[in-house]
Amino acid sequence: MSSRTLRRRLHHGDVDGKRQEHLETSGLDSLSEPLLADDDYIENKKICTLEDLWDDERKKAQFHWTFIFSNLIAQWAQWLANVVLGSGSILGRLLSFPSAALNMQNNRMLPPSLSPLQEDRLRNLRQRLEVPFDGSKAEHQDALKLLWKLAYPDRELPSLKSDLWKEMGWQGSDPSTDFRGGGFISLENLIFFAMKYPDSFQRLLHKQDGTRAEWEYPFAVAGINISFMLAQMLDLQAGLPSSSSGIHFLKLLEEDEMAFDILFCVAFQMMDAQWLAKRATYMEFNDVLKSTRTQLERELALEDISSVKDLPAYNMLR
Repeated sequence: MSSRTLRRRLHHGDVDGKRQEHLETSGLDSLSEPLLADDDYIENKKICTLEDLWDDERKKAQFHWTFIFSNLIAQWAQWLANVVLGSGSILGRLLSFPSAALNMQNNRMLPPSLSPLQEDRLRNLRQRLEVPFDGSKAEHQDALKLLWKLAYPDRELPSLKSDLWKEMGWQGSDPSTDFRGGGFISLENLIFFAMKYPDSFQRLLHKQDGTRAEWEYPFAVAGINISFMLAQMLDLQAGLPSSSSGIHFLKLLEEDEMAFDILFCVAFQMMDAQWLAKRATYMEFNDVLKSTRTQLERELALEDISSVKDLPAYNMLR
């Protein structure tokens, strides 16, 4: 009979304030008799009878057939799995559902293949997003001046550094210091809003809707934050948008090259409605912006939305 070494080692550990003991064994084969047999053990050891030999043979035969049947069952199970889990099978789809559901919980989906038109428009939009605001560039200075003229058509244009800019909702006398992560596209968004939906733009600028707070959000800076929020929500910095909202937006972009700018207008109007509903004040602006993002994500996920103008919130624009 084969033998092995048996080692017993007692370890003491303090786990959660309690003493614990661990027993470890190691060796080559199962231990069936002492390593060093004494004389009494040799004298008393039994001699195998014929019946014992037959018992051993029966056990060997049982083990042999058990091994064969186990292999057959394993092969049959593998064949069945290949058939049932094949592509297109109902059960295969059901088993893959948890993975898909997990991706949806993380608000992530497989990036879609884009049409040439989508690729071109997405590339152009990304190029716009990568342009920082530069107050030393004449083009950017002219854009600021244009925004002032659209906002206050009957007023004289101030210098690029003036306290009058605070009336539009810039935090300081120099608007260029407020852009930060918003980039030049946020200024383009504000100009688009003023030109495309002048009535809504003016009502938001002058806080003409609802009962306003004593400490209101600054209009221009709010616009910069909305542009930044949209770029994040739509996953526009990624190689290909994989968020649910980003993928839905690609359809809108194929329909209208200015989909991002129109969505900015919708989001701004939606944000102001949230502001009024929550009776928010300046310190609650970030919470209102989060609520706006959540509502916008829900509307983008609605069925039969093929254009920004199909969004329910679009109807608030005038």
